[in-house]
Amino acid sequence: QLQLVESGGGLVQPGGSLRLSCTYSGSTSDGVAVAWFRQAPGKGREGVSCIVGKRVPFSLYASSVKGRFTISRDNSKNTVYLQMDNLKPEDTAVYYCAVGENVRQHLTNTQSMCIQDDFHSWGQGTQVTVSS
Repeated sequence: QLQLVESGGGLVQPGGSLRLSCTYSGSTSDGVAVAWFRQAPGKGREGVSCIVGKRVPFSLYASSVKGRFTISRDNSKNTVYLQMDNLKPEDTAVYYCAVGENVRQHLTNTQSMCIQDDFHSWGQGTQVTVSS
């Protein structure tokens, strides 16, 4: 199991931006997937974005964040970033980073995301609060 360290959460006003970072330690394959999930109070954990592969990665986004959030990775640092722009109060949640191998994707016309159960390593979570 890998060790994951998340950072970058905080309090921001609606319309503002934050960048989350997830640094993981340990050996991973070229096909490793890294994802961000979030859990708001009283709700289940949902997928936000995932990035699959190191050399030619592809990314998936939840429909609720598409066009506002951008996921990227720096392989030299074993770090994945989630740039969050135009934040809304409904983005308030604890955000978790997760890493997995052989992660499957659920692909539909309306929602595409990596499958949560396929991730084997999780971070401790970082709080993001969007409020005026």
